[in-house]
Amino acid sequence: MCKAINIRVAGFGGQGVMMTGQLMAYCATYENMFSLWVPSYGPETRGGTANCSVIVSTKTIASPVFMNADVLIAFNLPSLTKYMNMVVDTGVILYNSSMIKDPVIKQGIKAFGIPVNDIAIGLGTIQVSNMVMLGAYMEFSGLFSDQTVEKVLEKFLGEKKAHLLGINKQAIQAGREAMIAVKE
Repeated sequence: MCKAINIRVAGFGGQGVMMTGQLMAYCATYENMFSLWVPSYGPETRGGTANCSVIVSTKTIASPVFMNADVLIAFNLPSLTKYMNMVVDTGVILYNSSMIKDPVIKQGIKAFGIPVNDIAIGLGTIQVSNMVMLGAYMEFSGLFSDQTVEKVLEKFLGEKKAHLLGINKQAIQAGREAMIAVKE
């Protein structure tokens, strides 16, 4: 990685948008990179719109603000619609094809539909759909190691939610597998 990567994660409140962004930022820090995570909430937390900006870089980050993202991770159609045109011409869009049925096509952009809700439900709980998406992004980008994500997730969940580590790891692996299948 030679430059900063600007990532926008967006969806409805309650879809794990903020947790996904935070985990990315913590993973970058854990792997001795610089990172920033900037949350933005709509009027309601659960059910309203939510998005966050994540910057990951090997060099010091001068500003937490960016206009155009290198990567858009869209959990729902309103988020895709709102941020799709703010992705750089050589950028990447990962979208939740469980909620966004039409293929995403934008010239110069690589777009990958991952059925994160369907995969999460198949694992037994919709609450891990964000981890499915995180796994898909990890597989695409190669940015963070499995060991780093596991350690950061373990710390993030803490003792109170330690029982959720296993299902979250399964979801990340399922996301990786889904990205492999989509890229082929």
